[in-house]
Amino acid sequence: MPLSRRALVQRALAAGLSLSSISLLLDGCARAPAALDDPNAELGPIEPTLNIYNWSDYVAAETLEGFQREFGVEITYDTYESNEEMIAKMVAGGDGYDLIVPTSYLWPALRQMGLIQRLKPRYLPALNNIAAEFAHTANDPKGELAVPYAWGTTGIAYRRDKIDHVPDSWGVFHDTALGGRMTMMDEAREVFGAFLRYRGHSLNSTDPALLAAAKEDTLRAKPNLQAFLSGTVKAQLVAGDVHLAQTWNGEALQARAEQERQGEGTIDFVIPKEGALIWLDGMSVPARARHPRAAHEFINYCLRPEVAAANAGAHQYGVPNAAAQRLIESPVPWPSAEELGRLEYFKDLGREMLEWDRAWTEVKAS
Repeated sequence: MPLSRRALVQRALAAGLSLSSISLLLDGCARAPAALDDPNAELGPIEPTLNIYNWSDYVAAETLEGFQREFGVEITYDTYESNEEMIAKMVAGGDGYDLIVPTSYLWPALRQMGLIQRLKPRYLPALNNIAAEFAHTANDPKGELAVPYAWGTTGIAYRRDKIDHVPDSWGVFHDTALGGRMTMMDEAREVFGAFLRYRGHSLNSTDPALLAAAKEDTLRAKPNLQAFLSGTVKAQLVAGDVHLAQTWNGEALQARAEQERQGEGTIDFVIPKEGALIWLDGMSVPARARHPRAAHEFINYCLRPEVAAANAGAHQYGVPNAAAQRLIESPVPWPSAEELGRLEYFKDLGREMLEWDRAWTEVKAS
């Protein structure tokens, strides 16, 4: 039964899409053919082409080269900097992609919106390499929507040579002394979530009064910010143009590695004392992928311990692959019990995301 326009809008809001993205969705979303969506479907021979849409700096070069060489498949590889950017492109007609890597809170909504298909376990024999704590999550209890790829946390990266204290509170973004040398992420859920935690609340809160307070905290911080930036802040940290940034732990580690190659090493990362986000990204196959067998083969290839370890070495995030974890010399450690007590996963906010979207639009326009 086709979805009504109202249902499509509600599900788009559940995915955290902006209103402009929703207008695109109303023109373009279609489900996978029923036969292809069957988890037991036969996919046929591997196709000669694979089109991947992934986060930037998220795969080892040798992974792409090795897969192309072993399977004779030509890869086209495009990148994005936010979940919203990825989804907006998908609903605007991104039918050419065979593999995407969304964050876990989006998996159910992407499925409901008809944007991803069920995975085919028969083509993923290496699934048993995934650690038990990631194999069946609340957002994918059957393990049929995505294969865990990387996990991490959001926190604060900073230059020790520029800041004389450990900035272990989200309140640092209100410090006028650091004005013009800080950035926060270009995502409503990240920024408002940080200030919700700052005030002692869940980063998934839907209380209008608490969201209004988070908006005010953001507006208070905005004059101190150089910009709202997500995955592109790494270069500014290395260059010293930015002294402190809200970012992901892997971005901070990548920036420090780049700095160390230049003979320095002053970039550190801290999880604020008030708490922060923990997240999980996974590999999914779009509903209308034209090369689904190649996509499944690539997913299974990335599940090989040595391949997953190489990817982890490139992106510097945690690896949910237990077999790969044993191969990494200095793996990102699973958070301690104390840290886990301060960390939260994003939840699907449903229709309440409309208020977040409206508040974020007002912040960006101010």
